[in-house]
Order: sequence, then C-alpha cells, then structure tokens
Amino acid sequence: MFANKEFRAIFAAHVLSGLGGVFAEVSLAALVFRRTGSALLTALVFALGLLPYALSGILLSGIADRYPARRVLVACDLLSAACVLAMAVPVTPLALLFALRFAVSMMSPLFTGTRAASLASILPGDAYALGRSLVRIVSQSSQIIGYGLGGLVLVWMSPRTALYVTVCTFLGSALLIRMGARDRPAPASGHGGMMRDSITSARRLFAVPRIRALLLMWWMPPMFFVVAEGTAAPFADAARAGSVGFGLFLAAMPAGTAVGEVLAGALLGAAAREHIALPLAGASMLPMAAFAFRPSLPLAVALLFLTGLCAAYALGMDQWFLQAVPERMRGRAMSLLGAGLMTSQGAGMIAGGAVAALAPPYAVICGAGVAGTTCTLVVLRSVHATRPTTAPDAAP
Repeated sequence: MFANKEFRAIFAAHVLSGLGGVFAEVSLAALVFRRTGSALLTALVFALGLLPYALSGILLSGIADRYPARRVLVACDLLSAACVLAMAVPVTPLALLFALRFAVSMMSPLFTGTRAASLASILPGDAYALGRSLVRIVSQSSQIIGYGLGGLVLVWMSPRTALYVTVCTFLGSALLIRMGARDRPAPASGHGGMMRDSITSARRLFAVPRIRALLLMWWMPPMFFVVAEGTAAPFADAARAGSVGFGLFLAAMPAGTAVGEVLAGALLGAAAREHIALPLAGASMLPMAAFAFRPSLPLAVALLFLTGLCAAYALGMDQWFLQAVPERMRGRAMSLLGAGLMTSQGAGMIAGGAVAALAPPYAVICGAGVAGTTCTLVVLRSVHATRPTTAPDAAP
C-alpha cells in the first residue's frame, strides 16, 4: 500500500486532519472553560462534535459524488482551517465559536466519506480493505495520541495558539491532497438541488435490502460497544482502581481493535476475512455479557480487549459494502455510513449514561452485551439473507 504514492499522500493527510480535529476540540474546550468557567458549555464543545453527523450525512452526502474527490477533500480542509482561524480571533463571540464548531463537524462526515470512496480507486482489490483498516487504526490512535498531546501542549501553550497550530494541520492536509492525489472526474453528474439529491440518495440506499442490512451491521455493534467506555469512570471508581485503572479500562477495547485488525490483515487472506466476519460480529459482545460475574479490573480489561479483537469483522464488511454500492453512489454511501456510525455511538453513550445512573456499572455493561448481541444477531440474519446473487451495479 505504501508503495502507492497517492495512498501515501492521502494517508499522511488523514493523520494531519485527524490530529487537527482532536486539537481543535481540546483547545476550544479549554478556551470556552477559561472564558465562561461553565462545565456545561465546555461539554457542549464535545457534543457539537457528534450532533451534526446525522444532519451532514443526510443533507450534504451528495457533494461526495457530484464533484471530484480531490476538490471536495481540499475544500473541506480549507473551510475547516478558516473556521478554526476564526475561532482563534480574540473578539469572536461565544455564540459564533459554537457555530464554527458546528460547521467544522458538519464537514467531517463529508470528508471521511469522500476519502473512503476515493480509496476504492486508489487501492484496487484486497488492498482496499487493508487500507481502510489502516485508516481506522490510525483514527483511533490519533484520538488517543491527540487528546494526550493536546493536554500536554496546553500546559505551555495558550488555547488560542493551539488553535493556530490546528489551522496549520488542516492547511498541511489540504496541501498534501492537492499535490499528491490525482484529479479524477466526479463519479456522478449533478441534477437538482444538492440537499434534495442527498436526501433522495439516502432513501434509495436504504431501499436496497443488502445495503440497508450492511449499514445496520456497521452501526449496531459500536452503539453498544461505547456503553462500556461510557461507564469506565464509575467502574474504575467502584473497583478503587484510580486514574491508572480508569485509563487501562478505557484503552482496552481500542487496543484490542487495533491488534485484531492488524492480525486479520496480516495473517488472513480476503476470503478468510469475509468467512469470519459474521461469526466475529455475532460473538463480539459476549465478553461484555460476562460482566454479569462482576469481574476484577484485570479481568474486565481482558474482556474488553477481547471484545476489541472481535472487531476485526470490519475487514470483511469493507469488501461487502464496496461490492454492494454502485461506484456512482460510493461517496454518498460512505458519508452516510460514517454519519450513522457516529450518531449511533452518541445515542449509545447517552442511553448507557442514563441507565448507569440507576444501576451498577457492571450490570450496565452486561446489559449492553446481552442486548447488543441480540440485536446484532437479528441484523446478521439480514446480512446473510441478502448475500448477492446479481451484479452489484444492479443496485440503484
């Protein structure tokens, strides 16, 4: 993959824009707290990182296919840089800060969807699934590293200065894409209004049983996975594990996910990865159900690591989704997939937090494991029942 010059540029840009997004979130949260002292308004900064995803995925996804991918990616980076630059201006009102944060978040699903669709043209065959896996691993790593670095940077740098650094990361990403990516034509021509086209496309995608089943398969397990992360603090507190135990508990599942995808990509061929996808997805939340036995912290960390390992089912899902969606709609489909993924995780986090106020953390995680396994098995039946018998481009 890294022998491909175009993939190297896209990958490096992904790292920069990912770190830039995390830096912007941390820096803006610190800036808002220093200006207001309000924990609620500070939390709103993080909430605005999730809330616009569903709206963007439905209203803006048509852009991904109606314009050349390189142009869309560069425009998203430049607009993000402009918004963050406006955030850093001292006279920017607080309301405008939140509006700019919302705007940056609206561009994120479009950027990630367009990039994911463009990878199919850059990496042929099995390399596509491996490339997508690598991007996911880096996305998780960049969040962990970005939050850590963001906290350290703010020790010796003001939030506004950190926002200027964020502007540079977005500009660097735009430059890498502009210079390193090929200017391919748009896969679809535009007809009618952009928002109407995006909404119509979402309806058409959901109308295809195979695509609908795969989208639900992408969204369902993560919605329950995040419940464990959302209850990390009360679980660590109940186990009297302190901040170290909290960190280990929180990092266990992402670490397992990274290891699982690396092992599946390195040791298994494309056919084997597709063969294990459904069993892994069906079993992925069973370790969470084992929290019914009130595991100690080391065992709890091991169980969550095991859950993360099962997430290697995503490599098989990547290839199925690529085959199911016509090329002319890949950008819209990928944008919708990413938007739904983030929205479902936000919903899972909120629901888990609400239940955690009424029940012990181990019971909440166990309940999420049982409910998640049940829901996932229902979706898996649809995925299995809609295995293609005709050419993928017979879809709308």
